[in-house]
Amino acid sequence: MPIFVLTHNDADGLSAAALLKRAFRRAGKVTRVRILRRGENPWSNAVREEVMQSANAGLLVTDLGVRAEPINAETCTVFIDHHVPQGVPTGATVISGYGEQPTPTSSLLAWQCAGALADVDDLLWLAALGIIGDLGSKASFDELATAKRRYSATALQQATALINASRRASAGDARPAFDLLTKAGSPRDVISGNHPETAILRSAQLEVNAALQTAKRVAPKIRNGVALILFDSPCQVHPLIAQTWRVRLKGNIVIAANSGYRQGWVHFSARSATGTNLVDFLRERAPEGADENYGSGHEQATGGALRPDAWNEFVGKLGFGPEVRVVS
Repeated sequence: MPIFVLTHNDADGLSAAALLKRAFRRAGKVTRVRILRRGENPWSNAVREEVMQSANAGLLVTDLGVRAEPINAETCTVFIDHHVPQGVPTGATVISGYGEQPTPTSSLLAWQCAGALADVDDLLWLAALGIIGDLGSKASFDELATAKRRYSATALQQATALINASRRASAGDARPAFDLLTKAGSPRDVISGNHPETAILRSAQLEVNAALQTAKRVAPKIRNGVALILFDSPCQVHPLIAQTWRVRLKGNIVIAANSGYRQGWVHFSARSATGTNLVDFLRERAPEGADENYGSGHEQATGGALRPDAWNEFVGKLGFGPEVRVVS
């Protein structure tokens, strides 16, 4: 039976899953990788049911957070993660980078774990993509410095941007990016055009860049130390917008909200240079109806998704008026 790997769809999660798949393959083991799609959550009834109905030799959950509730209490489960834990799952093994300084990403933890299965030194570049995707190219890890010398910082950055483009595009399909990571030999190979997936990702990148330029033209509204940018786009550019304004509005918590990303929901990303614990900030202001899609992640980088009525209650608590409410 295969080992079931459940992963996030960003560069860190995809790189972690690709590392695990390639390491298990070298060890003679079979894996089945399930990438969470837009709006999905590993603790939702639908995903848990899918995992429970799948015959597997164990469950590996990477880059999706850690909670007290089991995803499947009937199978051996290992979490590889670096987000703020929401609880400790009984009977599961948790490999977490949370609390370490600097905090290792899920892909770096996966690379370190994969070394117990096979020689994965040649796959260090995958861990580097995840580090750059989550923490930027200046993150202070010895492994990243080694990868830069070996593969070049430019190739690593370009490959990371390309991998992230697939899930950010309107289709939201990260499978081509993952497939490319499971067969490419280096970051240069990822961006070379030698594989058909690269053309798919370049097309996605063009769409995302156009959406990003449009969203950048929306001016923030500021109330009580919170800068809010509300726009409508089918592309997942709200994290990029939040990060952009975080640099410019260092004295504010920045929330970039996207009412067009998924029908019937407002997705948002929160960033801050103030040092405020954003997970606590959101928890203290949680509206009625906030569920597992709300407020998990990192202390300085989090977000969530709310139904329109819950969103309107949330922004009201922040001090905003009708100008940022969404019609359901």
